[in-house]
Amino acid sequence: MSTMIPEYEKTELGSIQIAPEVIEVIAGLATIEVEGVAGMSGGFAGGFAELLGRKNLSKGVKVEVGQREAAVDVSIIVEYGQRLPEVAAAIQHNVKHAIESMTGLRVVEVNVHIHDVHFKTMEKPEDDEPASVQRVK
Repeated sequence: MSTMIPEYEKTELGSIQIAPEVIEVIAGLATIEVEGVAGMSGGFAGGFAELLGRKNLSKGVKVEVGQREAAVDVSIIVEYGQRLPEVAAAIQHNVKHAIESMTGLRVVEVNVHIHDVHFKTMEKPEDDEPASVQRVK
């Protein structure tokens, strides 16, 4: 993911820098908390989808971070049957709130890219035969 390196914020005790990867993880966690999100997509260049895996918490997230502002792009997979505009709006709100409250940065935009729809697989019965029939004596 491409990011910009922010300048250091100077305080009387020293400097404070928040790594762009931290913003990506915050945005990723805030995204998968939203009901209707099946997982994160590999991003714009392609790749395989990772459904709600916590292996890479910044997967499908791209950020640009300045000294006081951040812009975020998230690529997601939505569960079938969900209203896409409502899921996207909830993601925008959740990501903006999480980043602003945790880092103090102002989020200027949250772009949501829906890359796929996830269909829940139907569970197969474990045994096709009735339980009362004995196959072996």
